[in-house]
Amino acid sequence: MAIAGAVLQYRLGPARTLVGAARVIDGDSLRLAGEELRLEGLDAPEFRQICTDQAGRSVDCGRSSRRALEALVMRGIVTCEIGKVDRYGRGLARCRQGETDINATMVRDGHAVAYGGYRAEEAEAKAAGRGIWAFQFERPETWRRRQGR
Repeated sequence: MAIAGAVLQYRLGPARTLVGAARVIDGDSLRLAGEELRLEGLDAPEFRQICTDQAGRSVDCGRSSRRALEALVMRGIVTCEIGKVDRYGRGLARCRQGETDINATMVRDGHAVAYGGYRAEEAEAKAAGRGIWAFQFERPETWRRRQGR
């Protein structure tokens, strides 16, 4: 897997920028200029992941995360800086829509958790009880592991 990643990194070349209309795949990945990208530094609930509200009711937090990312990218042209690739060959991207830092906003608004970055934004969302922090939830990484992914 490491060799495949190195080969892909060689093919991608040095850090680069993609600009255009983005299409959301899920709460932490999108397609831009024909490439699948994963938002770097965060981890969003999986599309089928469920959270639980204080009354014990199920909440589609994965779908909610996806809708939040869709709302951000639908505002206009998206610019993504890509410097690395993940183990699946997706470019790891830090994206903006205008002046909005999409990655930081997703974590700050509670639609994703910090995953190697954005710790301050996660602490802010958690303290304010925003997004998934208003519910009981498993971190996406734990949920995937439990699902056998």
